[in-house]
Amino acid sequence: LRNLERSKSLRWLLMGGAAVLLIVNLVFGTIGFGAKNWLQIGGFSFQPSELVKVAFIWVGAATLDELFQKKNLWIFMGFSAFCFGCLGLMGDFGTAIIFFVTFLIISFLRSGDFSKLILIVGVAAAGGFMILRFKPYLAQRFATWGHAWDPEIMDAAGFQQTRTMSAAASGGLIGSGPAEGWLNQVPAADTDMVFGMLIEEWGLIIAVLAVLSIVTLAVFAVGSIMAGRSTYYTIAACGAMSMFVFQTILNVFGCVDILPFTGVTFPFVSNGGTSMMVSWALLAFLKAADTREQASLAVKGGARG
Repeated sequence: LRNLERSKSLRWLLMGGAAVLLIVNLVFGTIGFGAKNWLQIGGFSFQPSELVKVAFIWVGAATLDELFQKKNLWIFMGFSAFCFGCLGLMGDFGTAIIFFVTFLIISFLRSGDFSKLILIVGVAAAGGFMILRFKPYLAQRFATWGHAWDPEIMDAAGFQQTRTMSAAASGGLIGSGPAEGWLNQVPAADTDMVFGMLIEEWGLIIAVLAVLSIVTLAVFAVGSIMAGRSTYYTIAACGAMSMFVFQTILNVFGCVDILPFTGVTFPFVSNGGTSMMVSWALLAFLKAADTREQASLAVKGGARG
C-alpha cells in the first residue's frame, strides 16, 4: 500500500484471484452451518469468502479512484455482482449482505448520488424476496426474528438465540470468568454467537468496550475523508470500516434477536483463523489513510503525495 500506482495496478490480479477462489469454493467447498463456504486441504480448512473481503475493498477503492472514468464504475459493479452471485449460491447470505452494504458505501463515496443507490437497493430487495422464496431455511430465520422466545420456536429455530440471551443475562456486568460459562456447549457459540459468550464470561462492560473499539476505528476512517491524500486511501479506509461496523451489528443484534440471525462473525473476537487474519488485513487500509508524520508506511519523509 506504500505505492499508490502499484496498489492500483494490482487490482486486476486480486480481482482474478478472488474470482478463482470463489469458483473453486463453489466446486470443491464443504458445507458448514448451512453454507458451502469452506475449503478443506488436508487437515487445513479456510473460508475463501473471508479472503475475498480484502480483494473487494482493494478493487473497489482502486477502480473508483479515477473519478472521471465511468468504465471504472462498471468494472466494480460487475465484480460485485459476481461476488454476490457466488455467495448466494454458497448459501452464505450473511457475508453477501455485508458485501452489499460495503458496495453501497463505496459507490456513494464514488458518486454522492443517493438516487442511484435507492434504485440499487430496490433491485436488491426484489432479488432478496426471490431468494427467500427458493431458500426456505432463510425464510425460517426471518420468521424466527422477534419470536425466539415463542414456546414452539425457542427449542427449535430459536435454540441458539435463546441460549445466548440466557447466558448473557447470567454474566452480568463483570462476567463469570474465562471458560467458566456454559454457552460454549452450544454450536457456534465461539463464532456466530460470540457476543453472548463474551458477556457471559467477561461481562457486559467488556462486551460494550469491544463494540466501541470497532466504532472508534470507524470514526477514525470518517476523519480520513477530510485529511486523505488520495481518494484511494479514503475509499479503502471507509469501505473496510463499514465492513467491520456492519458485520459487528449483524453479529451483536442477531445474537439478541434485534435483527435476523445471519451467522456472521464478530471481528477480532470470534474464533477462526481466516476471519482473524482478514480482520488484521483490513486494518492495513485504515493505517494507510493515516497522514500523521511517521504514523504510516504510506507516508515517507514528510511527503504528502
